[in-house]
Amino acid sequence: MSLPNALTYGRILAIPALVACFFVTGDWGRWAAMWIFIAAGVSDFLDGYLARAWQQQSKIGRMLDPVADKLIVSAALMMLAADGTIAGWSLWAGVIILCREILVSGLREFLGTLNVGMPVTRLTKLKTVLQMVAIGFLLAGSAGDKVWPYTTQFGLTLLWIAAILTLYTGWDYLKAAFRHVTSDEG
Repeated sequence: MSLPNALTYGRILAIPALVACFFVTGDWGRWAAMWIFIAAGVSDFLDGYLARAWQQQSKIGRMLDPVADKLIVSAALMMLAADGTIAGWSLWAGVIILCREILVSGLREFLGTLNVGMPVTRLTKLKTVLQMVAIGFLLAGSAGDKVWPYTTQFGLTLLWIAAILTLYTGWDYLKAAFRHVTSDEG
């Protein structure tokens, strides 16, 4: 049990707390959800950084890290949709993000059987940062709007930018996978 892996487990264990915050009435629940999500985002950065710096990369960490990220993002997006923070056309941004995450997970699993890796690009990292910041603003939501009236709108704008980058990076991954599949069949 290394610290990087413990941080990953912590992100997974944070999901029920994040979801529970949506059942708390008043602004307190929104702020708590936002801070839980921020802590999860920081732990995501730290676990990878520490694993590399301390040479503690592990198979379980390589498997669970992306799973933990997808789980907490999915839970947050679902709760934001359920409470109406993400509604109407903005639901499409959430759907795009969730579908791409499932697609890329499937592609990684399939390509893994071919011993082909899918490196993370800088654009993908930018997409992830924008997505996490967007969700943070959206989690603050109505409570954040009382402090800065554009909190929710800013979060929705960033979510759409992340969704557009999601489409682009997802398409890149899909093209790369097709290149490997068609080169084997050709």
